[in-house]
Amino acid sequence: MFLSDIKNKVGRTVGILATATMIALPGSYAVVPSPRTEAFDVWGAVIGGAISYAQLDSEINTYNKSEKGRQALFEHLKQRYGVNSDPELNAYIDRIMRNLTNAIATVDPSINEMPYNYFINNEQSFNAFCTLGHNLTINTGLFGVLNREDEIAVVLAHEMGHGQKNHPANGARNSLGVSILASSAGGGILAAIAANALTNQGITKPMEREADSLAFEYLTHSPYNPGACGAVWQRVIDKSGNNPDNFLTFLAGGSDHPSHASRRDSYAKKIYKYSGERVEVKDGNVKINGQHFMTPAPYGDMSGAERSFLVAGNLARAFQNGQNGENAWASGNTIMLGNQEIATVVDGDEAAEVLVGRLNGIK
Repeated sequence: MFLSDIKNKVGRTVGILATATMIALPGSYAVVPSPRTEAFDVWGAVIGGAISYAQLDSEINTYNKSEKGRQALFEHLKQRYGVNSDPELNAYIDRIMRNLTNAIATVDPSINEMPYNYFINNEQSFNAFCTLGHNLTINTGLFGVLNREDEIAVVLAHEMGHGQKNHPANGARNSLGVSILASSAGGGILAAIAANALTNQGITKPMEREADSLAFEYLTHSPYNPGACGAVWQRVIDKSGNNPDNFLTFLAGGSDHPSHASRRDSYAKKIYKYSGERVEVKDGNVKINGQHFMTPAPYGDMSGAERSFLVAGNLARAFQNGQNGENAWASGNTIMLGNQEIATVVDGDEAAEVLVGRLNGIK
């Protein structure tokens, strides 16, 4: 609410108060304070509230935009959640963040103005989150659920989508009450921002959908398979039974977040569009131009449905790059279309030569 709106609202309140100074109740009289006194109290409360919200907004901007503020928040996050210094995991995340940063820069160069701070924390739940100031952290527990680099890249791309669109700051404005300002001198607002980041308070369904869309866009400009976006959600469904309560995650469901299945299906539509409306993936089946191509079998801890999104993503990229005009061929058990890998045949899949022939017949 702008200050002019507040003044208008208070003016209307004063007008109402001026019309009555006494209210008759059965058996008694209730005397209302004089209009002048009441108006003063209302106006004072409004002014106080406006100042409080302005102070809150100033605090949020400090941690979101100033280098000193965002570094202070970064250090607070590390102290609060701990740091996993495993060299292999950190090198792994360094590579993903480098690839995603380069990909995002091709469509949103503003990322170069504020590179992301990031670290792996010691939390064992399946989660990652981005908060104010492009501060991002990944729970160690994430690696217990996802073990493919493409799929982990999806999670980080989603969080960076939040950061690029300033969702954390907008969410903080929506979810933090001015009452925390009373303890801000002792780090209260900093603690509140860090705690809200973990639980995604203030992040709305439209924000989640926008971050999902951006993750797909970012992956199409990266070395990673864009089909991994749908594969992540299929994996979550496989492991949670599509029950959001089974995961405490950046994906957590509830009324403010889209369902797992709706997010997976949204990615299927994006694959279809990205492929030039040629590649469809549904119920574990992959079609090209409406014709059956492949129903991948389960492999290791991956369901056939999860694999189907990866196959569809590879096909979509090949079509997007114009490689559908080239012949499919097999390199051992790996099916290729031009120089694009499409799928590696495993036990339970049809033979590589069968799939190569089918692909050449319908692409």
